[in-house]
Amino acid sequence: MFSRVCVICTGNICRSPMGEALLRARAGDKLSEVYSAGIGALVGHGADATAVELMDEKGIDLSPHRAQQATAGVLSRADLVLAMDRSHLDWLHRQHPQLRGRSFLWLHWRDAAEVPDPYRRPRAAFEEALALIEQGTEDWLARIA
Repeated sequence: MFSRVCVICTGNICRSPMGEALLRARAGDKLSEVYSAGIGALVGHGADATAVELMDEKGIDLSPHRAQQATAGVLSRADLVLAMDRSHLDWLHRQHPQLRGRSFLWLHWRDAAEVPDPYRRPRAAFEEALALIEQGTEDWLARIA
C-alpha cells in the first residue's frame, strides 16, 4: 500500500505541482503525504502563473507552492514516485537506482504515455498537460487509494 507519493517533473513549477495538487485534493485522507520536486528544480520559485490560474479554476490554490530539488532525502520519503516523462524516470533510475520498482510514469496506465512540458508555451499547452494529469490522477487513485 502506498501512502506517500512524490511527483516529479523538470523545474517543479508546472506539471508536478499540478499533479501534486490534484492528487492531494482527490485522494482526501487516502494518502498521508503528497509532494513534488524537480530534477532541475527552480528552487524556491512559485508555480508558473498559467498553472496557478488553471488550478484556481478548479478550486485548488497553487499559490503557496515553492519548487524543490529532487534530492535523495526528498525522494527517500516516498513510497511511490511518479514522473511526468521518460527523461525524468530515466534520471531517477540512474541517480537513485533504489527507486526502481517504486517509480513509474504518471501515465503508466495509459500505455506509459508522457505528459508534455507546457513551460513557456501558450495556455493551450497547459490545458493539454492538465487534461493528461487529470487522467493519470484518476488512474493512480483507482489503484493506490
